[in-house]
Amino acid sequence: MTTPISDDDMRAGMATTKAYTAVILKAGPNFHSPEAAPVVWEHGRRNFALRAEGVLNIVCPVVDDTEVCGIGVLDADLETARTIIGEDPGVRAGIFTFTVHPVRSFPGDSLR
Repeated sequence: MTTPISDDDMRAGMATTKAYTAVILKAGPNFHSPEAAPVVWEHGRRNFALRAEGVLNIVCPVVDDTEVCGIGVLDADLETARTIIGEDPGVRAGIFTFTVHPVRSFPGDSLR
């Protein structure tokens, strides 16, 4: 059973949201190239650094057989996020492509 939430609860909660940018990472033209594996490793290292810096709040590799490779939430505006992801070694090597989307969420939320 779900916890009852009133309209007042909804209004109060919505007032606490903040702007973020969601990134959808997809397989690029060089995704299956023999040179991809070490570049993907460096992509992961960069994600770790962005997490440590508080820029990449959520990073979720996608583990199914679709073209989507990952989903991330950045604490950055749309243009800044586009620049950050555009500098990713996997994107620069054509292993990944991406789209960015303005989103809102609740500061302090976390995965459990």
